[in-house]
Amino acid sequence: MASRLLSRSRQLSIVPVVVQHERLVPFRLFAKEAAPPAMPTLKGDEMLKNIFYEVKNKFEVALGILKKEKITIDPDDPAAVSQYAKVVKTIRDKADLFSESQRIKYTIEQRTRDIPDARTYLLALQDIRAKSGLTDDDLGSEAMMMEALEKVEKEIKKPLLRSDKKNMALLQAEFDKMNKKLGIRKEDLPKYEEELDLKLAKEELQQIKNDAVEAMETQLKREEFKNEKMPDVRSLDIRNFL
Repeated sequence: MASRLLSRSRQLSIVPVVVQHERLVPFRLFAKEAAPPAMPTLKGDEMLKNIFYEVKNKFEVALGILKKEKITIDPDDPAAVSQYAKVVKTIRDKADLFSESQRIKYTIEQRTRDIPDARTYLLALQDIRAKSGLTDDDLGSEAMMMEALEKVEKEIKKPLLRSDKKNMALLQAEFDKMNKKLGIRKEDLPKYEEELDLKLAKEELQQIKNDAVEAMETQLKREEFKNEKMPDVRSLDIRNFL
């Protein structure tokens, strides 16, 4: 489980424009920014050594927390899902791991850093969203953003560049109108991220349950366990298996 959490968090999730529930468009991300300062060059062996120790330390932190916290494997119980989400958040905070929203934000920043125009940027966001499995868009926010861009480009009579602060402000104003129409407020972002964390926690608990049931069913097929009854997965204490 620790390796599952570490793997998911090290995929260098979510800015509002990408997630179904978070349709706010952060202008800081959308506008063209200067590249971050270059990191110091490391030799190959030194870099691998640093990466190894970093992963090892994060893994040990995650494992230590999982050995202390009681987790009930019941994805259908809101209380169990909430508790698991809290454990995952504690691991993220203590091991300095990305949340899902931070991971996707990082992906967006890396993928779009060199994109000069707003249209290509929006298309890249759609691609990132699709590859992240965030395919639901019941309110049609993607189409609305493209319509807003079409309106601005028609008004300025040229493609909109992200470095064009004056006309990017026009697009941001259109996005603000869109968000207001959809009833989305910046102050609600923490709530949306919490909802996302609970959704992911439920999905991960379901996967843990599936893995546990599959493992027990495999064991029961062995001759020495043929008369044993499979325990309720909710009664299992993960700490005993770490």
